[in-house]
Amino acid sequence: MSRRPTTNLTIFRWLNNLGILALDVLLLRLVFPLLAVGFAGFLSSKGFGLFNLIELSGWLAFVATLLLLDLAIYLQHICFHKFPTLWRLHRVHHTDIEFDVSTGIRFHPFEMLLSMLIKLTVIALLGPPVLAVLVFEVMLNATSLFNHGNIRIPKAIDRWLRYVLVTPDMHRVHHSILQRETNSNFGFNLPVWDRLFGTYVAQPESGHENMTIGLEEHRSKGAGRLDKMLIQPFKS
Repeated sequence: MSRRPTTNLTIFRWLNNLGILALDVLLLRLVFPLLAVGFAGFLSSKGFGLFNLIELSGWLAFVATLLLLDLAIYLQHICFHKFPTLWRLHRVHHTDIEFDVSTGIRFHPFEMLLSMLIKLTVIALLGPPVLAVLVFEVMLNATSLFNHGNIRIPKAIDRWLRYVLVTPDMHRVHHSILQRETNSNFGFNLPVWDRLFGTYVAQPESGHENMTIGLEEHRSKGAGRLDKMLIQPFKS
């Protein structure tokens, strides 16, 4: 299936995703980032968390926060694939049969809430600098939209860019219908964790133009409707 969807299908998918888009913009793009930053500020004022208990230079705490929060997102992503109950929530994101920016906003509300609880727990343990949490939230939101983008980056640039940033071609492999490819390339911001822990796959087996996106068991007509996506985690 080509990486470029037909116009009619693209319009239908965008209209169908309006409900989740509204919730996503409200929660993931506004409320949750502000909550994370505010929580970090509260911890700092109370002296809670690892970085508030040990002497660490400001720049080192800043860099460590970005790396550790990104690692937490990577590990969380793996857990959402490995554990059946969590996969029921996360598979809503993978039922999209095309790959573009709208895929990056297709998350079940329960997954968004659970992800936020996990992130707040990590922040509570670290007690990170407020500025670092703010920068991380901006990066996470920007890269989530970027690496789900249906764009073509020249191969020579992509080959080097994916050493420092998860590119659309790299993350598209993760949305392959082949399970061994779906269980790869879990990173959102930094590609280092996939390379370090052996979950990196450079290219899809069928090539980007011919690969099939989505899940085999969720390709029926109407499977991408908003109501069906919301109740999908509660069905076998």
